[in-house]
Amino acid sequence: MKLLTQIGIIFGICWLSTCIEQVLPFTLPASIIGMLLLLALLLAGVVRTEHIREKSDYLLGNLPFFFIPASVSILNYVDVLRDNLLPLLVVCTVSLVATFAVTVWAVRLTSRLLERGKQR
Repeated sequence: MKLLTQIGIIFGICWLSTCIEQVLPFTLPASIIGMLLLLALLLAGVVRTEHIREKSDYLLGNLPFFFIPASVSILNYVDVLRDNLLPLLVVCTVSLVATFAVTVWAVRLTSRLLERGKQR
């Protein structure tokens, strides 16, 4: 019964985020809305981590399987990828460097804030 409750909470939030996505006047993915909604519910104490822990651990443990359909469907667009290989490589390289830079900056900022907290 506990597992069904956890599934119900997670899929209920997914369903609610899909409904919210339909009525919003601007474009925002339902997955983002769902994560924000879950965060709000966790911060408000309406949902506790114990309510969703087992099912979320199971989903995270099997996360690579969710990427298989998307990866296989890329094969349908090999000709498009081949035609746009250079722009794709440029975008991937720039986004990789930007991600690394922002991550380094965030780690340094976090370290500084933690050191300040220890000094107080």
